[in-house]
Amino acid sequence: MPEINRTPSGNQRGGNRGPGRGPRRARSTTPEGGPGAEAAALELSKASELSEKVVFINRSAKVVKGGRRFSFSALVVAGDKHGRVGVGLGKAVEVSEAIRKGGDMAKQRMVSVSLKESTIPHAILCRHGGARVILRPASPGTGLIAGPTVRAVLESVGIKDVLSKSLGSDNPANVVKATIAGLLQLRSREEVYRARGLQIRKHVAPVVAVAPVASAPVAPVSASVPPPAPTTPTAPAAPTVPGPAEAGPATN
Repeated sequence: MPEINRTPSGNQRGGNRGPGRGPRRARSTTPEGGPGAEAAALELSKASELSEKVVFINRSAKVVKGGRRFSFSALVVAGDKHGRVGVGLGKAVEVSEAIRKGGDMAKQRMVSVSLKESTIPHAILCRHGGARVILRPASPGTGLIAGPTVRAVLESVGIKDVLSKSLGSDNPANVVKATIAGLLQLRSREEVYRARGLQIRKHVAPVVAVAPVASAPVAPVSASVPPPAPTTPTAPAAPTVPGPAEAGPATN
């Protein structure tokens, strides 16, 4: 059996680690806790906070000589539930691959939306293609009054109380795009004032001076016994006439 040269100057792959093993991988020069590690950790935390919702999956078939070939498209909505949302359409031969592509596309196309606590600042009518969606703000505790397609977008944004109605086409792609287009048109009061170069005035309730009201004098209450109540006078009794039994003996 030939002797194996284990010296670094040998012709074996991998240096002195023996035959049949590849070269050692280059290690990262970024120290633990450095700026590169912090950025990577921040990106990982942001990606973990995003939520993905599959709105619709479509299957299409292509007729070929040997039969039919199927392909799938997935409409995915992604958001951080804090005012950012995106939509993506992924296509692949497998359903899981289509969903993955749609999720990656939605994360790359995220936009910011103006919110007012748990609802929207004002009502809006949004359109895209043949779809029309009405969104109206609601009081806390109302919940999401919306269909499954609009609800997926609103939940991804972080809206909890809203009234909505879908008018026109029920195509999921058009309804999602119409909803996002309407959310992008929302403007808060601060944004409108800032765009016009105005300052928001804080309304302070005026203080009204109330003059003291003079109280009327109260008569003192005497501790004497109250006089007796007056009695109603009674009529005198009529005279009584004696009867025959009460009369005296008869005289002849």
